[in-house]
Amino acid sequence: MARELPPALASQPDPALWLAFDPPGRVTVRTGKVELGQGILTALAQLAADGLGVAPAQVDMRPASTHRWPNEGFTVGSLSLEQSGPVMSTLGAVLRARLLEAAALEFGLPVAELEVREGQVRHLGRAIGWNYWRHGAELLQRPVSPADSLAPPQPGGSVGTSLPRLDLRAKFAGGAFIHDLELAGMQHAVALRLPVRGARVVAFDARRFEERAPQARWVRQGDFLACVAASERAARAALEVLRSCVRWENPESAPIGEDAAAWLQRQPVEVSVIEPEPPEAGETVEGTWTRPFLAHASIGPSCALAWQQGEVLRVWSHSQGIFPLRDAIAQVLGRAPESIHVQHVAGAGCYGHNGADDVALDAALVAAAWPGTPVRVQWSREEELREGPLGAPMAVRIRAALGADGRIARWSTRVLSTSHNTRPGVGGTPNLLAAPAVDARLERTRDLEVPEERGGGATRNARPIYVVGERGLALSLATTHVRTSALRGLGAFANVFAIEGMMDELAQRAGCDPAQFRLRHLEDPRAVAVLQRVLAMCDWQGPGASGDAVTRGIGLARYKGRGAYCAVVAEVALEEAVRVRRFWCAVDAGLIVNPDGARNQVEGGILQSLSWTTLEAVRFDGARPVAQGWEGYPTLRFPDVPAIATEFVGSHENPTVGAGETAQGPTAAAIANAVSVAIGQRARDLPLDRERLLRLLAQ
Repeated sequence: MARELPPALASQPDPALWLAFDPPGRVTVRTGKVELGQGILTALAQLAADGLGVAPAQVDMRPASTHRWPNEGFTVGSLSLEQSGPVMSTLGAVLRARLLEAAALEFGLPVAELEVREGQVRHLGRAIGWNYWRHGAELLQRPVSPADSLAPPQPGGSVGTSLPRLDLRAKFAGGAFIHDLELAGMQHAVALRLPVRGARVVAFDARRFEERAPQARWVRQGDFLACVAASERAARAALEVLRSCVRWENPESAPIGEDAAAWLQRQPVEVSVIEPEPPEAGETVEGTWTRPFLAHASIGPSCALAWQQGEVLRVWSHSQGIFPLRDAIAQVLGRAPESIHVQHVAGAGCYGHNGADDVALDAALVAAAWPGTPVRVQWSREEELREGPLGAPMAVRIRAALGADGRIARWSTRVLSTSHNTRPGVGGTPNLLAAPAVDARLERTRDLEVPEERGGGATRNARPIYVVGERGLALSLATTHVRTSALRGLGAFANVFAIEGMMDELAQRAGCDPAQFRLRHLEDPRAVAVLQRVLAMCDWQGPGASGDAVTRGIGLARYKGRGAYCAVVAEVALEEAVRVRRFWCAVDAGLIVNPDGARNQVEGGILQSLSWTTLEAVRFDGARPVAQGWEGYPTLRFPDVPAIATEFVGSHENPTVGAGETAQGPTAAAIANAVSVAIGQRARDLPLDRERLLRLLAQ
């Protein structure tokens, strides 16, 4: 019976699109997934190497491009290993089977007596002169089919071992990042931003600009204006002149104020009832948990280069989705997508949909207006914090009821949020910052969300992992003037924070230890295993009591309800601020391809969640973010990094699932639950910074 191919391979079955056996002794692998600092190219190289029967050191992973390259959409949602891993494994096993079958036929040997080591076919351990580099062209001629044979796994592979990251050597040596890329004759551009969404240029005094900024030229398309000069410094100096030469017509925008959650609850919404609210049952407990607007706050600001060469516009970008970006740029410029070639170059990491796509359009617009000249655009820190898409504010209201037996009998959740999904192309509009300035018809009029079947956006992880009786779930989605989009974990961060806070509150009402209360409501054996493991790791003796110098909290979730399981315990001391002394974390992510890479992803997520939970919030002056640097948007610093103990549990027989976004929600919940114990009341609003703690203590 024919099996199904991985979707990306089924839609693009030409093996020559994915692989090349050139030069001799090397294997070139092309993947549509991009390296964002998560180590994905290393893990995919291991899977490809084991599938083919070559050493990982023989594999050259090429950065993704839209020109003659496999299209694997966005690199998002901790899905790269889950989606592209099977492509690498299947493709390798098919080509190895073809190589072995051809060799067996040529030499009259049983296939069962042959193996492939370092790309060479061996018979009983001896090379027989048959390899990928002499015969690879023949193997790549036929499309991969569900009917193809798969060579069985060989012992001694690299999967399950920690190999050094393929991308680190070049990054340590310098020159690997897009910020380092230089092209001969390159010019630098800086765009003038609309003061608010929907603003329009009423007047532009070009003569005045040319007189006062002779070192620069201006580019205009619609209401998009930019300065171009031989250096970034000169372009930014010219920008100040350009700003004084433009008069705007600004629409009214309601101020947001200090409390983003309160502002959010005043916005008009579109309500979707996903699961009807169940009837009342038992003693009802109700609470609302909130998170503010968050910034991506990448350490390196967004950057892009573009060059109009003849009929082809070349763009270099650190986008998460180079094909959707290509199509969005084509829509803005009114061109055929095939006339635009986007090449991925590593950036500083993004944690979701940041300004990488926006800055690419900036560069493309200027380069298209100035053919033959390469153009570089790099955002400032202020642009990065104020202009890039923000992580959505959320308010999660939960109503739950305990039955007479001390078990949860009813659970209802209402999620209020702005969109987590204004990526390029979603909803048929480019969703790029400069697009509405070029043409007002490209402005989005209605925000959409990630569909439930793809894990949801605001409702991601809104369903408890626990057995909670009858459930209800509704989403209230607001479309506002503030552009929000995907930030690591999407709605899972706030939803797990809320669910686990309610679990602690219900445990207290039931007079039960919070760990035992969770175990009482778990039926999934893998969830039970990760929770029991983290409790053993920290020698759990309970959370502590109000007024204790040190308290502990628990957080547990399965990412998207179908990904990795994660349980976190945080040990917290309340000093002049929340001080997390240490974390314990247990994760079940199925087969771990590269343990070191997986650990880095989990622990990086824990630290980012610690920063979100205790420090981060975008603040506004009227309708605009005000942060211009790290003073206005503080993030976690090295002296505040606690000890972290992480263990991977579970069977390697389970399929690999991504671990990069599994820890954010459980970490926030563990911290907040520990803080709630310490102060004797429920901490439901983030961030739990010094100012909020003082307000809570005053109550």
